[in-house]
Amino acid sequence: MFEDTRPATLDDAARPDWAPFRVEHAHEIGQLLGALRDSGTPMVLSAPGGSTVVSTLWSIDSAQQRINFAVDPAHPSLQPLVDEDEGQAAGYLDLVKLQFELSDLLLVRGKQHCALQAGLPRQIYRFQRRSAYRVRTLERHAPTARLRHPSLPEMELALRVIDVSVGGCALLLPEDMLPLQPGTTLHDVQVALDAQTRFVARMQVQHATALSGTARQRLGCQWLGLPCTAQQALQRYVDQTQKQRRQFVLD
Repeated sequence: MFEDTRPATLDDAARPDWAPFRVEHAHEIGQLLGALRDSGTPMVLSAPGGSTVVSTLWSIDSAQQRINFAVDPAHPSLQPLVDEDEGQAAGYLDLVKLQFELSDLLLVRGKQHCALQAGLPRQIYRFQRRSAYRVRTLERHAPTARLRHPSLPEMELALRVIDVSVGGCALLLPEDMLPLQPGTTLHDVQVALDAQTRFVARMQVQHATALSGTARQRLGCQWLGLPCTAQQALQRYVDQTQKQRRQFVLD
């Protein structure tokens, strides 16, 4: 887990292909930081020189644009981290890795507690583990993929989206439908997962599996050249669906 949580290098974070992982809206940043604080998620704080401290996010001061980490004042790497005055913080919220830059570091010592202060991050990067990529869609939103059958262009299909990930999705092919073979590319697919998550995509059928006891098939598909805006929408959809399914279990 420690190696997984160790911050990745963000030297090339300004590249366009990092955009799908970047959160820049102040409200979203506040929500993610609040979740890290409330859950007591272990955070790995590291400096460019190699100093590393494991901590938790203690408080968020929006007015002063500062965040505070609870730290052990006796930790040998704490002062070297402060001296470098920059670094990265990373931790897992559920199965999603969150990472952001640390700047303007200040060590605040009290009678009973010690806190490491840093500037409120303006960007947070969100990386999902591959085991967490795929989520089952929520049926009440009637997630649908609309497309024309590649063998019969005059036939318009509206297929149920069973599950979805940042890498692809699974479609339900009815039993009375002409089959779609693995390797088939589907063009101009209109994907509607919910009222906020809608986009046009190109995808390729990777495999077709018959569902037990029926003639229906599950089509596993891979996105092809998905635009950044669609990737960002998928990231948000996966996150929100995970949260809603956890809430169903708790209720």
